[in-house]
Amino acid sequence: MQRFAPNHFRGRFGRLLRLHPATLVALGFVTLITLGSGLLMLPQATHAGGIPLIDAVFTATSAACVTGLTVVDTGTRFTLFGQWVILGLIQIGGMGVMTVAVMLFQAIGRNVLFKQRLAMQEVFAHTPRADILGVVRTVVVFTLVVEAAGAALLYGEWRADNPYGRALFLAVFHAVSAFCNAGFSLYSDNMMHFRADTSVVLTLCALIVLGGIGFPVIQDLADNARARLRRQRARLTVQTKVVLVTSAILTAGGTVIYWLLEHAHTLHGVAPGESFLIALFQAVNSRTAGFNSVDIAMLNEATLAMMIGLMFFGASPGSCGGGVKTTTLALIVAFIWARVHGLRHVEMFKRTIPQETVSRSLSLTLMAVGLISVVLFLVLAEHALSGTTGTGIGQHFLGYLFESVSAFATVGYSVGTTATLSDWGKGWVILLMLVGRIGVLSFAYIIAGGDTVDTTAHAKENIMIG
Repeated sequence: MQRFAPNHFRGRFGRLLRLHPATLVALGFVTLITLGSGLLMLPQATHAGGIPLIDAVFTATSAACVTGLTVVDTGTRFTLFGQWVILGLIQIGGMGVMTVAVMLFQAIGRNVLFKQRLAMQEVFAHTPRADILGVVRTVVVFTLVVEAAGAALLYGEWRADNPYGRALFLAVFHAVSAFCNAGFSLYSDNMMHFRADTSVVLTLCALIVLGGIGFPVIQDLADNARARLRRQRARLTVQTKVVLVTSAILTAGGTVIYWLLEHAHTLHGVAPGESFLIALFQAVNSRTAGFNSVDIAMLNEATLAMMIGLMFFGASPGSCGGGVKTTTLALIVAFIWARVHGLRHVEMFKRTIPQETVSRSLSLTLMAVGLISVVLFLVLAEHALSGTTGTGIGQHFLGYLFESVSAFATVGYSVGTTATLSDWGKGWVILLMLVGRIGVLSFAYIIAGGDTVDTTAHAKENIMIG
């Protein structure tokens, strides 16, 4: 039998860690999903004899990619052990596999490789920072502190109706799920039972916003506050300003539009205060979290269309959330504004945005639309060929589009089609969730490579467009 020396193992491990950061992140998520699927397949993870492999993989992917789509009920089908596994997947997936890996490396005294630093740089900073490992530590501490505070608030609300241990677990699970923008709930009706509970609704909304606003923004706000306390000159970065303004507009606009579209429908007869809480909760969750305080399948088609837009753009860069990100939306709007007004450069808050950044935002959006369209067609085609068609919203085109965008943006909203997907359909949704969490551009690099290739410059010739 061949014996592998330690040097041989270190050589293999070293070559693995020298991979491109995008490939490292993807391998990390695939490894996490594989481990989680194996644990969920154990007999002690579920009631009533376990679940099929595809459902275990689907659940593990949904948890690790902080999506929230489910094919089996989390609160009733999984045991306490299985729910702890899902909670662990959400926490690691929310903070990021590379973040957890870097912290573990530091904890055991191992050096963090340059490639790992690059991976952290791409996630947590829009400009190079020498103290990127310090930023990572701050991210972990901030995450744990905010989740603990949220859990304490939720525990105070749920202690009266549950035993001590159960109330504590419910509070911790939902606080982590909310901050990581996962949307997993241990209640069969998600948050519908608490739709009029101001404390629960506002606590979850605060956790979701803090988890979805982006760690670079949190870091910038903290640095700015410290500078002001020291009476030093401080200025927020353009990214922070863009994220705060865009997020505020999307949340406020989503709340108002949801109320206008549903006040004579699902909100008919609901008290004004409660209807505001419902509209606010759905607007915040539509961005990326996926908790629901109403039956999504009962909403009218205009509301679903509006929510598709919120889901598609989602949260902000460097956060637990998905989507093509708020900054991408802002850049597209600024780009259109510049072209309409004949401006040569794209400017935001009196700063010129590099052309490369604008091009990346347009490429990201087009690639996301293309990926969603292809997967949507494949799912529809599979149902058409199998003869499983219907007339309800669950079988309607808008329903499948809603589900596809929800999976890609790692939101987790469903109008009822997830549980009816075939194994092939679940496989395509799993792919969407994974690509949505890793990032379309990162996934494209893994598939096609990211090196720029010089080509021969031919003579120019124009074509008509528009």
